[in-house]
Amino acid sequence: MKFIIQVIATSVVCFMLQSFLPWWTMGIGAFVVAYFVGNKSFYSFLAGLIGVGTLWLAMAMYIDYSTHSILTEKINKLLPLNAFLLTTLVGGLVGGLSALSGALVKSR
Repeated sequence: MKFIIQVIATSVVCFMLQSFLPWWTMGIGAFVVAYFVGNKSFYSFLAGLIGVGTLWLAMAMYIDYSTHSILTEKINKLLPLNAFLLTTLVGGLVGGLSALSGALVKSR
């Protein structure tokens, strides 16, 4: 139950932070949520990875839909990788490592 709460809280806090502040503040949000929820290290990493990764995937798809895929087509010409997969991976790793750091600080 704590895992699901942490995933949802991480997504909500990071969405609110990223609405007004730079992209890297989601790491601070994932850190704080993991610190206060107090899950074990692996579950905190997984919750941060899923919470922020899902958030970034949803935001990327929303931006892609609202701009009619103009930027996505240009980026796909430059990088032969899937832009959505790359965005989700980067956001998820930053969120997961930040949440892991928060859980490890709490355990000390």
